[in-house]
Amino acid sequence: MLGWSADIEAATVDNDTFRTVLFTGQSLQLTVMSLQPGEEIGAEVHPGLDQFIRVEQGRAEVVMGRSAEDQSETHHLEDDWAVVIPAGIWHNVVNCGNSTLKLYSIYAPPEHPPDTVHRTKAEADAAETDHRD
Repeated sequence: MLGWSADIEAATVDNDTFRTVLFTGQSLQLTVMSLQPGEEIGAEVHPGLDQFIRVEQGRAEVVMGRSAEDQSETHHLEDDWAVVIPAGIWHNVVNCGNSTLKLYSIYAPPEHPPDTVHRTKAEADAAETDHRD
C-alpha cells in the first residue's frame, strides 16, 4: 500500500495497545493509543515536530506549557475533541475518565520508528530510554 486508508475511528477504538504506529510517511506519522483510567503518557516535549491528538473514546486532560515546571494550560477532551500541540511545547495527556481512553495522534514529522508497537506504557518508557542512549 502506498499510503494508509482505513476507518480511523474503528482502528482507534479497536486498538488495545498503549501505542501502535499505523503509518509512517516522510513528513508525518499516524499512531493509535489506548490509556487505562488514571494512566498518562507522561510529560514530554518534541522540539522539532507538531502533534495533533484526537479522542475517539473516553475523557482526557491535556496539560501544556513552555517548560517542564510550568504546564499551566489545561484542556479537557472527550469523544470527537482534538488538540494541537506545537513543537517545543511541554505536554502530558492523562486519562481522567473511568473507562479506557482511545485516541489517535499525528506527528509531523514522524516521532517513532516505523511499525512501532508498545503494548504497555512500561514497554514504551523502556524504548524511549533505549532510544536516548
